[in-house]
Amino acid sequence: MSFGTFSYPMPVNEPVLSYAPDSPEKKRLKEVLAELKSQTADIPMYIGGQEVRTSNKRAIHPPHETAHTLGYFHAGEEKHVKMAVEAALAAKEKWAAMSWENRANIFLKAADLIATKYRPYMNGTTMLGQSKNAFQAEIDSACEIVDFLRFNVHFLSEIYKQQPISGPGMHNRLEYRPLEGFVLAVTPFNFTAIGGNLPTSAAMCGNVVVWKCANTQVYSASMFMRIMMEAGLPDGVINLVYVDGPTVGKVCFNHRDFAGVHFTGSTGVFNNMWETIGKNMPNYRSYPRIVGETGGKDFVMVHKSADPDVVATALLRGAFEYQGQKCSAASRAYIPSNLAAAVKKKLVAGVKSFKMGSPEDFTNFINAVIDEKSFNNIKRYIDNARKSPQAEIWAGGTCDSKKGWFVEPTVIQAKDPRYVTMCEEIFGPVLTVYVYPAGSFEKTLELLDNTSPYALTGSIIAQDRAAVELATQKLRNAAGNFYINDKPTGAVVGQQPFGGARASGTNDKAGSILNLYRWLSARTIKETFNPPVDYRYPFLAEE
Repeated sequence: MSFGTFSYPMPVNEPVLSYAPDSPEKKRLKEVLAELKSQTADIPMYIGGQEVRTSNKRAIHPPHETAHTLGYFHAGEEKHVKMAVEAALAAKEKWAAMSWENRANIFLKAADLIATKYRPYMNGTTMLGQSKNAFQAEIDSACEIVDFLRFNVHFLSEIYKQQPISGPGMHNRLEYRPLEGFVLAVTPFNFTAIGGNLPTSAAMCGNVVVWKCANTQVYSASMFMRIMMEAGLPDGVINLVYVDGPTVGKVCFNHRDFAGVHFTGSTGVFNNMWETIGKNMPNYRSYPRIVGETGGKDFVMVHKSADPDVVATALLRGAFEYQGQKCSAASRAYIPSNLAAAVKKKLVAGVKSFKMGSPEDFTNFINAVIDEKSFNNIKRYIDNARKSPQAEIWAGGTCDSKKGWFVEPTVIQAKDPRYVTMCEEIFGPVLTVYVYPAGSFEKTLELLDNTSPYALTGSIIAQDRAAVELATQKLRNAAGNFYINDKPTGAVVGQQPFGGARASGTNDKAGSILNLYRWLSARTIKETFNPPVDYRYPFLAEE
């Protein structure tokens, strides 16, 4: 029961701390990193509010220091997914009935806990478990997840305010119900904030959730789950399991009460999910919501009027921050011939200046890629480019797995604009450059638009405003997040709603009000105050 209309105004984005020398946040983060490394974590699944352990314990090693063991997580199996579904459905009725102000305040409390008490722990587990430097961890596992929680509360309160008009003698209203059943959240390794947002955005709307995180993100995901429980999340609302994808899919996609999937990951996996759900449609209570953000082959389009310093900076940051392991990372660049020599010189110098190593050394800009599988995949692309007559390596290209999964940032020049590294998603620190004739800008825009099946992010760098206008129009469908004179990464909640179309997903825009609509089911209620007592309308009478 609600006794008032409660206000959740637009929040401000969580400030990004600098971690400058001698700053209190840097001192505290280093203390927490040392604390985490001194322990051997025992990480259970969380099902129905209970810690669930198994005999199948798997070690967690920092990608940059594979000889060290951070701890062990308890891997589950099919029965644990079934337990998670049952726990979610058991919690559903009470959670959906909870007043909005009490539901909202759980997530606002979690945001405050992350912004204060647990900030160094969210950053520390992300740095060690996913090999992120302090700045990349700060903008992800502290600021972005705080923003998701606070902004989504505001956005949902705005949705609840939206009501229809009423005619004379009646009152109309809309209620925004949760979906009928449970939601499956499947989250990737590369952003702790995505791991937090996908289950909580659905739960905030009154849904109950089974959350499967990537095994390579268990360390920070479990920390987030513990924070949510401390914030007062009722048992069973979100259930965190460490089970392989096919097993999760087998249980969830065959369950009558499967209501939707919130996914971030590869295009191939999402396509398989969609196909499986389609085949199982006769078994479901309702049409499931399918929301996914998938792959990218993100571009930087450079015009002949661009400033080479701006171009090089956008590429060095956009392609190589967090080792290129962002679905938005700059992966292909189109450089006009008049700027190619200057841009090449600056890119080569930039790559040579990068310091690479453990994120515990705050002077390192580059850290390790996530695991051996990723390392081998990226190395294969680099090795093939080194041998190919269609490619030339401008900078980088060294891979070293002695102490961790280190891939030196690599710049490849493709002599063929459809060379494999211009087309396929690599998900690592590899940037491919194609040099085009400076007078063929519009033709190259068309080439860019037709080279990749993806359409996630991209940017245009130019000082000529007509070129900016032309690129914005021609590339309208090539990117869901389009940047002018900037790198194609770094979307901020509330500022640049994130998502793409084509093979990059359903473009449901995480970090905006649009995403929350997908986790709601509206019911229209009309009440007539003085109902008629005779079926006859006036037109039926004759004089």
